[in-house]
Amino acid sequence: LSEVMKAPKRRIDNVITNLHDSVHLLQMHAVVAEDVRSRYSRRLWENRMQEMSSVVLGCGMAGLGMYLSIPPQFTGGVVAATVVGVGGMKWWNSNKLSDVEEQLLSVEELSASFQRTHPQEVSEADEFYASVWARIRDPLRLSLQRTGLGDFPALKKGDLADLQRILDEEIPRLRRLASPAHSGKAD
Repeated sequence: LSEVMKAPKRRIDNVITNLHDSVHLLQMHAVVAEDVRSRYSRRLWENRMQEMSSVVLGCGMAGLGMYLSIPPQFTGGVVAATVVGVGGMKWWNSNKLSDVEEQLLSVEELSASFQRTHPQEVSEADEFYASVWARIRDPLRLSLQRTGLGDFPALKKGDLADLQRILDEEIPRLRRLASPAHSGKAD
């Protein structure tokens, strides 16, 4: 009979434990996804800078040609070469960016991102983090593939701080509230 009476307290403890586990899953998911997204974004901006630099260089050469009164055929040729060159560069960069996205979403590269974002846990062979990683690796990969790295939203620093606050403050507070000594009374 006493074990039956303890069931509600056990249920509360199980809910708190599930919350703790879910926050850890979400935190690792967010950190690894942000690492992959930021690496993709860096490559995207490198490509855009190449393209914009080429446009500026071509326009600058065309403007210089007009300023120096070089025949219009030359200036027109520079403009045409710039348009064709930048168009080709845009096509090449978009193909390479697709290849980069595919590589970043491979199991090997996702594991490398996990190792990069959790170096201490990896070096200590922390079994808890290894099990969390094993649980989120495939769902994370599917999530990133479905959304696409170009459309995946950036993580805000405040979001990680909120998750850490839940782990450090809220969950211990809930455990104290659920403990028999407090019997559900607030702090």
